[in-house]
Amino acid sequence: MSDIIPEQNQSVTGPDSRTLKRIGIGAAVIAIAVVGIGMATRISATNELRGTAEKAAIPSVALVSPKQDAKGGALVLPGNVQAYNSAAIYARTNGYVSRWLADIGDNVRAGQSLAVLDAPEIDQQLAAAQADYQTALAQQRLAGTTAKRWAMMLAKDAVSKQESDEKNGDLAARSAVTNAALANVKRLRALQGFTRLAAPFDGVVTSRSAQIGALVVAGNAASQPLFTVSDVHRVRIYVRVPQGYSAQVTPGMAATLTLPEYPGRTFTARLTSSAGAVDAQSGAVLVQLQADNPDRALKPGAFAQVSFNVGQGGGNGMSLPGSAILYGNDGPTVALVGRDNRVTVRAVTISRDEGATVLVSGGIKPGDKVIDSPPDSIQSGDRVSVASGGKGTAHAG
Repeated sequence: MSDIIPEQNQSVTGPDSRTLKRIGIGAAVIAIAVVGIGMATRISATNELRGTAEKAAIPSVALVSPKQDAKGGALVLPGNVQAYNSAAIYARTNGYVSRWLADIGDNVRAGQSLAVLDAPEIDQQLAAAQADYQTALAQQRLAGTTAKRWAMMLAKDAVSKQESDEKNGDLAARSAVTNAALANVKRLRALQGFTRLAAPFDGVVTSRSAQIGALVVAGNAASQPLFTVSDVHRVRIYVRVPQGYSAQVTPGMAATLTLPEYPGRTFTARLTSSAGAVDAQSGAVLVQLQADNPDRALKPGAFAQVSFNVGQGGGNGMSLPGSAILYGNDGPTVALVGRDNRVTVRAVTISRDEGATVLVSGGIKPGDKVIDSPPDSIQSGDRVSVASGGKGTAHAG
């Protein structure tokens, strides 16, 4: 019995203190290692985030270089071609279209009939007016005979002076009524003459809306012209010239026209007149050019590109993409990048806006590094990062 009891006491006691100490130390080391790894990971993530934020704070920009205007002294502007003379033919009397005698594209001479209207109301009114005129004329003649007879009797003291004056007054009144009736007859005859529509000058019919049997109402503001006749032996070209070039574009100077339907062909025109005033809305001066049109290649209503040779003093400058221009309260500006990648915002003067490109006459020079599509919030002194593969040199339009 004494030998069995010590074994039971030994099994209840368990691991000794040394073993527990080793286990505790190992757990502590593992915990410290986990904490250290977590802190290192967090510090690394924080540093990486800080670096990413610093990089994001510096915007990446693409650069373009201004280039000398390739067009030299040429000023190219859009123009509108119009006929030398153009007349819209409306009816001056009510009626129905009886027949039309000219169609679009027909050449007509001055006075040639274009259409004939049927106006029965005017015919009846004219007949009534002629009858009224004959009645008034008969009464005038009777009043004249009576006045002469009273004048003869007055000479013989057969009637009083008062009676003779009354007869003369009646003659004057009858004469006035006769004149009014005659004027009405002439008016209706003129309206009857308007039933024939005629060409006002030599030209070509460019539109026709007259249809047989259609009712025509004179004086209707919403009505379309029955015909349009245009004189196209010469054409007028209207161009709006920017104010900056208005001093170089003067009457008498020559210009060349190009139209999209005639690639490679140019037409010669001459500036004949200028409005002499700057339009407040467009900031341009309206000028008129004229050009001969023997083969009728220039069509009224067409758009053309008009090229003026304004010389080297006409505001030539540097060409930039339109996206490189910033528009603010102080006018157009560009953002330049220096050697230290610092930004300088500089004001420029735009001589000509061609849409995709603009011609800048001041503020930049060849070799400048201009930011393309700069942020609206960019300011002088900001630091930027130049992106590789930019658009490169800007080409003149």
